[in-house]
Amino acid sequence: MTAKAYPLGAPVPGWQPAGVPTGARLSGRLTHVRRLVASDAAPLFARLAPTQAPQDWLYMPVGPFADEAAFGDWLGPATAATDPLFHAMVGADDDVPFGFCAFLNIRPETGSIEIGFIQLAPGFQRSTAFTEAMYLMAKHAFEQGYRRYEWKCDALNLRSRRAAHRLGFSYEGLFRQHLVVKGRNRDTKWFSIIDSEWPALDRRYARWLDPANFDGDGRQKTSLSALTAPRIACHDPDLPPARAKGRP
Repeated sequence: MTAKAYPLGAPVPGWQPAGVPTGARLSGRLTHVRRLVASDAAPLFARLAPTQAPQDWLYMPVGPFADEAAFGDWLGPATAATDPLFHAMVGADDDVPFGFCAFLNIRPETGSIEIGFIQLAPGFQRSTAFTEAMYLMAKHAFEQGYRRYEWKCDALNLRSRRAAHRLGFSYEGLFRQHLVVKGRNRDTKWFSIIDSEWPALDRRYARWLDPANFDGDGRQKTSLSALTAPRIACHDPDLPPARAKGRP
């Protein structure tokens, strides 16, 4: 009598846990990403303050902040945490933060890590500097041996869902009643990039970031969305088409 064969996942030869991120400085052409520190509170708040409109913090688990002191009270302890591990996105020349982001849900033993907790100063949404920062974070995660790079957002956060696809993340599904944030229900949409997809996306980021892809006024010739769309395994079925924009 032969034993019944049951389906199993594909082998992962030589699998070793991924490295633990430390907040090491990641350098690009226009942008650096480094560990967020408590002394960033004042310059960062000065840049973020004009974005303190409700919609800019609406889907964040924190904020908006009434003043710099309140922001500092949150940021100080946040910088001491290792999960989320907060990073400052800074200009390559001045080291002044124009936003922050974090690695979170860090699971070296299973090879998964999430990018999130993203907040930007005015003018940096969809900017070349922000995109390069996201590229540096993704590249670092895969170089550390992670197999799965996640993006999660409130299902009502249309801007975040569009950003996920622009950056090459594939849609995975909806987690209903996933969280309670600021006293309200949050259904969460999940996106990911996996290690087998990264080499092709890496090349497309490099092509988009190449100075030759921009004219003298900084307008992109080929959009990042046009480059990443063919590499996306599954698109968010409820995402309305975005209006075309000339700038990055």
